[in-house]
Amino acid sequence: MINALPHRRQGFTLVEIMIVVAIIALLAGIAVPNFLRARKRTQATRIFEDLRVLDYAMDRWALEKNKAPGDAATFSDLQPYIKTGTPLYVQGANILGHPYGPFAVDLSPKVPSATFDALSDVAPAEFWSPYK
Repeated sequence: MINALPHRRQGFTLVEIMIVVAIIALLAGIAVPNFLRARKRTQATRIFEDLRVLDYAMDRWALEKNKAPGDAATFSDLQPYIKTGTPLYVQGANILGHPYGPFAVDLSPKVPSATFDALSDVAPAEFWSPYK
């Protein structure tokens, strides 16, 4: 008497593959919008830090050059007070490509209006309050 060996399944069925693809699509649909929001929030934080660095550079420049309140400065005046090799030092613009300025002694640098508009959904006016 010959006993038949049990039949072993060698792969996945189409239904199983479709379920896995549907689960992956669902997870991607949840993750992508959150990733994009986190990316914009990181950009806003980086621009805020650039404004803080420019404010500090403006103060140092005014002290070293004995400037009076209201005196204007250019980005090239502030460049020696910014760490060399950083994107801010090289470009003089934020990561969205909008230039910083104008600069004046005893006035904080302002966030460019195009940058504020582009990031206003993740960084409201209160976020930019020192530099708005």
